[in-house]
Amino acid sequence: MDLALLRTFVTVHRAGSFTRAAALLGLSQPAVTSQIRTLERQLGRPLFLRQARGVTPTTIGDELAHKAAPHLDALVEITESGLEEDSSLRTLHLAGPPEFTAERALPALTELTGEDGQGFALRASFGTAEETLEGLAAGHHDLAISTVRPRGALLSATALCDEEHVLIAAPSWAERIGPGPLRHAGPSALEHVPVVEVHESLPFVARYWASVFDSRPIAPGTVVVPDLRAVLACAAAGAGLAVLPRYLCAAALARGDVVALHAPTVPPLRTYFLAVRTGTLAMPHIARAHEWLERAAADWC
Repeated sequence: MDLALLRTFVTVHRAGSFTRAAALLGLSQPAVTSQIRTLERQLGRPLFLRQARGVTPTTIGDELAHKAAPHLDALVEITESGLEEDSSLRTLHLAGPPEFTAERALPALTELTGEDGQGFALRASFGTAEETLEGLAAGHHDLAISTVRPRGALLSATALCDEEHVLIAAPSWAERIGPGPLRHAGPSALEHVPVVEVHESLPFVARYWASVFDSRPIAPGTVVVPDLRAVLACAAAGAGLAVLPRYLCAAALARGDVVALHAPTVPPLRTYFLAVRTGTLAMPHIARAHEWLERAAADWC
């Protein structure tokens, strides 16, 4: 059987679309369609059910993909790594949200870089959940950290850790609002406090208000900056209140640069997922990084 046909088949199975598979393979869509039809004729069985949007594998298609994909991935690994002496130093491409990736994932993975016979070179890129998952599906990344669990057969994901969100502000704002955290108070005491956020839609503050107060924030964003670390710096400088992951503001809380304005019985949580393209964990450098991140995440929760 022609390995090129199997490679095209596995790509279509993972992509869930002839169009997306063609883009990944650098082929035209008619060429991909022709190769799949040729393989179906050779096997005498349909491999995909054509639908309005993409394709769905048949039972035979799923079974063939399960058997063939790991071996094809292993062949790609051999082909890409070559036979040079330094072939063990592979490059791992990681994508995720800038703050979490920079503060959590990258420091953990740098322990695995270097020419020790098992290490790899590391390249990172930042983006939204949608951007990182699209890049992963397109083959631009090996691993993606996302706050959205991907759907479909192309990508698989593992829950990595939960982050707790904290409502914080500079001590000067806490003094104006009143003594002690607002353990049982409603959001009315916070209505006139400016808001520091990463987007005009106030994603962090709105999520906190909905989860804790069962309401929507009233104050608009006074300072909007597209990085949570900048949000923390502005809040500590007295620009207003902010909602931040505890890991990001823990040191500032300990120093007294900011204070928690509220202490809910059940704090809002957000889950991070570690996503890969289905079948790529057969590649040793991806599997090692995946396992290392899972192990490190046990100390992040």
